[in-house]
Amino acid sequence: MANCHLVILKRFYLDMILSGRKTIESRFLKTRRYFFDRVGAGDILFLKESSGPVCGKAKAAAVKRFENLQPCQIEKIKEQYNNLICGSEEYWKSKSESRYGVLVRVEDVERIEPINISKSDWRSWVVLTTKENFGLI
Repeated sequence: MANCHLVILKRFYLDMILSGRKTIESRFLKTRRYFFDRVGAGDILFLKESSGPVCGKAKAAAVKRFENLQPCQIEKIKEQYNNLICGSEEYWKSKSESRYGVLVRVEDVERIEPINISKSDWRSWVVLTTKENFGLI
């Protein structure tokens, strides 16, 4: 069964996903996070603007995971996928020390009526559960 996720994005990246320009959502991390092994093809992604409403929905078409990354490997990922990730030079510089990476190719992207939710923590990716779903599922 597919999982559902709440993905928090800066407005710039959210707009690019909703317009179809950005087709891979990337997360590069220094430490392994809870969602790392829990996002998979077929999962539903609710797209939320940072400090704003949930205003999009997409399906994870494919997922690639990377562990024990070195800066040279991150550079290769940038060269291969940045045309779909749309990361700025600042973005890539800030991720150069990451040890883990997740690339999620999105499909069936749609705008939805904005939904305001009450989320006050700093997590930028939440695996939704029956107990913690912000009324989205």
